[in-house]
Amino acid sequence: MISVNNLKFSYDKLEVLKGIDLRINKGEIVSIMGPSGAGKTSLLQLIGTLEKPNSGSILINDINPNTLKEKDLAIFRNLEIGFIFQFHNLLSEFTSFENICIPGYISNDKKNVEKKALELIKTLGLEHRKDHMPNELSGGEKQRVAVARALINSPAVILADEPTGNLDSENSKILHDLFIKLNKELNQTFVIVTHNKELANQTNRVINLVDGKII
Repeated sequence: MISVNNLKFSYDKLEVLKGIDLRINKGEIVSIMGPSGAGKTSLLQLIGTLEKPNSGSILINDINPNTLKEKDLAIFRNLEIGFIFQFHNLLSEFTSFENICIPGYISNDKKNVEKKALELIKTLGLEHRKDHMPNELSGGEKQRVAVARALINSPAVILADEPTGNLDSENSKILHDLFIKLNKELNQTFVIVTHNKELANQTNRVINLVDGKII
């Protein structure tokens, strides 16, 4: 489903990725590990179309997003890619329910989006937090809201960058188990950048990145 071919990427004169070749199948849950500065986040941002490579190509469901016009790229990103970051990035002025719905409102009709949001809230055990503001949620609850938001458009892939980086061990395990559950029940594809070996060991494959290369 995702095909990365001879991908190279630099910041100014610093070569970050030095020719990455990678295939990810639909329904896989894959983790990317490596030391700080190895290029993990850059690779995730390139797959997520948040950055453009210096050379090489990325195909997602046979579409090269980097050839799309800006408006079409924004639509593609919203529909096909879900993001989960280390910092949940919830909008403070909206409730949990509203935060989950926002990406869906952009591309779908309100009724269907809200129905899907309620289903996700139930699946993720957030019924009692539906109408709470982000500052009323625990760290683990905020990340579960962020997961629901990433899932609202049924994306082809969810990209998670250190999703447990700010969580304690108990909430980290809850989130790990949730990823596995969503992968199995929804056949949801995940690509997860992590330093957490416990999470990595639960995924289908571990990709080790060192000095901008897959080893």
